[in-house]
Amino acid sequence: MLTSLVFAFPWLIWFSMFSTVVNNSFKQEQKRYPRVRTAYAEQEQRMLEVLATKSVRVEELEIYIRAFKADKKLELWGKNRTDTSFQLLKVFEVCQTSGKLGPKRMQGDLQIPEGFYHIDRFNPYSTFYLSLGINYPNQSDRILGKQGNLGGDIFIHGSCVTIGCLPIQDDPIKALYLYCIEAKNNGQQNIPVTIFPTELTTANYNVLRKEFATETANLALWEALKKDYDLFNQSHQLSTITFLSDGKHRVSAGN
Repeated sequence: MLTSLVFAFPWLIWFSMFSTVVNNSFKQEQKRYPRVRTAYAEQEQRMLEVLATKSVRVEELEIYIRAFKADKKLELWGKNRTDTSFQLLKVFEVCQTSGKLGPKRMQGDLQIPEGFYHIDRFNPYSTFYLSLGINYPNQSDRILGKQGNLGGDIFIHGSCVTIGCLPIQDDPIKALYLYCIEAKNNGQQNIPVTIFPTELTTANYNVLRKEFATETANLALWEALKKDYDLFNQSHQLSTITFLSDGKHRVSAGN
């Protein structure tokens, strides 16, 4: 039966081989770099054990990252591609912060961005061991930030220094970097990263609204982030984020 299938549908064999090559090409490219190979040697088994406790298969992994500036923590959520909701996999300490609460609006302001982003670069030879680029400035930043001087190069990285990035030290970045490689290798082109000023509980949100009552642009962003925070905590599903022409956001429940 198998032989007849092979002769009748040779394209099945070709497609299977092609898919395997494509699916593994990013991972294999990354493993050309010594620091990535070290990360796999030190962290892969631990990653597989974490996924197994959550019944998540590494070859089906999709991830989502949430960061909380004032709380100095970064959450990694994951699920199988066919699952409807995410599970919390790991929490990393952000070992250093800079700036103050509120979004990044210009180069040199020392601000860690706030808002809705995604991973847009993998740097296996970073000055800070390994690093994952965040797509600052996003559409909103380009509208509301200082035109011609927005800055860039915001990363989640190793070491413990920052002038606007999210450092989590070297061993933790090895782990996070692997999860991101596996997710992208599985075809997840967009790894979302949401950066909050703090955990947006009702109490914390009310404090922000009171202390920053005159900063309307901040309040508009925090209102959108608050809605996303509540929706995700209720369903563990990603919200649908729409960037509006005035730099604001429309946040609605995901599918």
